[in-house]
Amino acid sequence: MAPPPSKDCAAVSRIVRPPSRGLDWSDLARDAADAAPGDEAEIVGWMAPVEPAERHAYFLLTPEPVCCWSCLPGDPRRAIEVFAREPLAVPSCPVRLAGRWHRLADDDPAGWRWQMRDAVIVAHLPRPDDGVGLSRRMVLAAAPLLYATGAAAQGPSDLPGPQERPDRAERLEAARQLIARTVTVDIHSHAGRILGMARVASRSPFEAVAEPMRQGGMSLICLAMVADTPVTRILPERRIVPTRVPEPGELYAWGRLAFGRVIDLVRRQELAVVTDGASMEQARRRGPAVVISAEGADFLEGRIERLHEAAAAWQLRHLQLTHYRVNELGDIQTEPPQHGGLSDFGADVVRACNSLGVVVDVAHGTFDLVKRVAAVTSKPLVLSHTSLSGKPGPRSRLISPDHARIIAQTGGVIGIWPPTPIFPDMAAYARGMARMVDTVGIDHVGIGSDMLGLLSPSAFDSYSRLPELAVALLDAGFKPEDAGKILGGNYARVFAATTG
Repeated sequence: MAPPPSKDCAAVSRIVRPPSRGLDWSDLARDAADAAPGDEAEIVGWMAPVEPAERHAYFLLTPEPVCCWSCLPGDPRRAIEVFAREPLAVPSCPVRLAGRWHRLADDDPAGWRWQMRDAVIVAHLPRPDDGVGLSRRMVLAAAPLLYATGAAAQGPSDLPGPQERPDRAERLEAARQLIARTVTVDIHSHAGRILGMARVASRSPFEAVAEPMRQGGMSLICLAMVADTPVTRILPERRIVPTRVPEPGELYAWGRLAFGRVIDLVRRQELAVVTDGASMEQARRRGPAVVISAEGADFLEGRIERLHEAAAAWQLRHLQLTHYRVNELGDIQTEPPQHGGLSDFGADVVRACNSLGVVVDVAHGTFDLVKRVAAVTSKPLVLSHTSLSGKPGPRSRLISPDHARIIAQTGGVIGIWPPTPIFPDMAAYARGMARMVDTVGIDHVGIGSDMLGLLSPSAFDSYSRLPELAVALLDAGFKPEDAGKILGGNYARVFAATTG
């Protein structure tokens, strides 16, 4: 039976297995796996479950964590189909997996190349270093553990002992007080069930948005329509891909319907619409509000005047340039590039957004796209939903430290998202934010929940749980004023700088 994962994945646990061949991903990439069918083999990777569940008997193993199913490797040699001996829980760290090795036929219907059967976990390994050392903030957060191991006598005199740590009720109250004095913002949301062609066409009922926001103290969400829905689909392995070239005018017409559904939700649930810094401050005092947002600029169809129309007719104030198809503006992380980054039309859209007071969001865009947007823009940028990876794969929606630093250098903000394959719980989510802070600085990190838009379960699945996130940030060692920046202050600054 596989051992349960340790909570922090720092301790290595093993089980006894027969001698086996060690494989690595470079061997697989060259079709040079030194194992015959049925051989016992071992390899290190990240578990990527196919269906939401607590434990999994079938999953994929990948060389890096998969943030969402659109990030599954395009090369079948960079994923292994796994059939476990017993259902396994998915840890937030890499594992050493052992099992019987099989090479699949080149015409395998699912497209995979490798398979491991009767698999077990033989070790839980530490997360790879993202280039971040043990900061003083992390030391403070770990102080109770240091005391428990007798290390307190050698540590700084101001480290708190475990007896000084407030109980959970006190910490929740401190978190609620912090939230009450903060403009709290989710930089990327599809709350209310606004997505889907069938829902838009049938005007299906919305889920509650305003009430969970009030319960948790969320001031503002960037509520995003999705611009490319008619020409993308979700594959059986839960990966979103473009399927066809849109007809002329098709995505413009769709955009009008999708914006209309967002506005309908806003009206029905009596949400305020924020269009500038002054109305954002009012959102903190008066209750739930939204920034009208678009995930993808596909509705423009190459016509800049439609951006002006969206800003006037729909009060659009936050535009993500690309989504799951390479559009007229530029290239995306999950498909082969066609523009070499940002197109000339994309550069014109960035300049127009700067002039109109529309936040420019480069989520889903390639590294080359982000570099050119940063060179073109006169306002801070947003990358609304991602997380950090030391070395993202060729299709990954995660970003490297250099990618993140480009956003920070514009004065911008990066929203960290909470898919459970990466961050299994709120504490892990807060630690993911901490890793980004240690990479780009406290002024450049925020919340990007992708609420009701993830294809996997979420560690932050309701705005009513915002106090839990605030507690997790404080427990991670953030000072209240710094936690407030992550909870929304950083985006409020960027929004005010953009809208004037």
